[in-house]
Amino acid sequence: MNRAFIAALESIYPADRLLTREVELLPYESDALTAFSAVPGAVVLPVNEAEIIDTVRLCHEQAVPFVARGSGTSLSGGSLPIPDGLTIGLNRLNRIKKLDPEQRIAVVEPGVINLAITEAAQPYGLYYAPDPSSQSICTIGGNIAFNSGGAHCLKYGMTSNHVLGMKVVLADGALTQFGGESIEGVGIGPDLIGLFVGSEGLFGIALEITVRLMPQPELYRTVLAAYDDLGRAGDAVSMVVASGLLPGAMEIMDRLAIKAAEASVQAGYPDAEALLIVELEGEAPQVEAEFDQLRGIIDESGAFEVRVANDEEERTRIWKGRKGAFSAVGRLSPDYIVQDGVVPRSRLGEALVEISALKEKYQLEVANVFHAGDGNLHPLILYDGREDGALEKAEALAGEILALCIRLGGSITGEHGIGMEKRDYLPAMFSEEEIDIMQALRLAIDPKEIANRGKMFPGGEAPALAQHGMHPLERAGVISRE
Repeated sequence: MNRAFIAALESIYPADRLLTREVELLPYESDALTAFSAVPGAVVLPVNEAEIIDTVRLCHEQAVPFVARGSGTSLSGGSLPIPDGLTIGLNRLNRIKKLDPEQRIAVVEPGVINLAITEAAQPYGLYYAPDPSSQSICTIGGNIAFNSGGAHCLKYGMTSNHVLGMKVVLADGALTQFGGESIEGVGIGPDLIGLFVGSEGLFGIALEITVRLMPQPELYRTVLAAYDDLGRAGDAVSMVVASGLLPGAMEIMDRLAIKAAEASVQAGYPDAEALLIVELEGEAPQVEAEFDQLRGIIDESGAFEVRVANDEEERTRIWKGRKGAFSAVGRLSPDYIVQDGVVPRSRLGEALVEISALKEKYQLEVANVFHAGDGNLHPLILYDGREDGALEKAEALAGEILALCIRLGGSITGEHGIGMEKRDYLPAMFSEEEIDIMQALRLAIDPKEIANRGKMFPGGEAPALAQHGMHPLERAGVISRE
């Protein structure tokens, strides 16, 4: 990174918020996809939107690529640094600037933690619906970039369904406003919010986000069903959907994921090949009527054990194991890849059978955790990065799972995005003409391609694969897994 650019940054940031030394840059080398790493040229830590705007305009003037980063929980490498580029850390912009219980909205900065919105809204009987598993640490800015969902997206939709307005600085430094504080303006004219949400940081940075809040459900009924066969659990999902019920959430965990969750949080799950969690929520009379119908379906589906949460403590225990499943798998393996593909719900059982066959083909363990209600698979592929060729084998298995999703009529991503991990699979899902249109749109907004350069589209500059899948902190001698 050239000295003139650093000097210009010094005019915006004090020394403690402009990081250039190697030891200061080390924590930013990777996000949650730790198999890849890159060293940024510098990291800046703005505390207000004016600093972000000045920084983006400086990057545009000098054609310096930048990455906006929140908590770094991206599982697709979406917030990996650009080699010798600038990383803009947004965690200090963490204010809830407005919470209006009458209008049921909150206006937040991009560094606000997802769960913090619900915590602030709870005294008013409201909450923020999108609930990714990392909701206690992931930021709204990152949720915007990847259109995050979560366990309850089946009924309430993704991030894009809950954003009413955004103040945005585009990659060329232009400041603009999409939408506003009222739902009345949504649906009038081009859906610019829908364009920006899920764009993976390729258009610019959201400075201020207006989200809608939902009334807290009057009643939850949470059912945990245990099965002696994973395919049977998948078929149960199809039965629930075919019945016309619309649960708030439907989640499945297989035996390996159950084992990890038990070791981590002691959720008290049954010993089973698969667990299905179904949660109904809403007004009490409706939920109770739906619950009777659901129990009949679950009994018919072949579950050998059924548990119903009798209070909030039992409900929390059931969800604690599912929410912590990704991190819990780290107890079973030194390394793992979290995949994110989608298949039609009607073909869920078929997909699980084929994943099981692929597991045998590659002789790798796979823990299956997924949002069963919308067919969003999250196979966790376990490997040991210290073994030569282990990461490459795990990635080959991950690639076959993505190909399977496409073949079954699904998608290569549900909520984790393309990022670095899946950019080379984009042509398998979209035609050359479709990708050209996407790139033309990106160039119209970011002609110098400085915003999150190298992500999403095939080819281009990319962070290096970490040697043998080794975590950057381990490679630097900071941690050891001996």
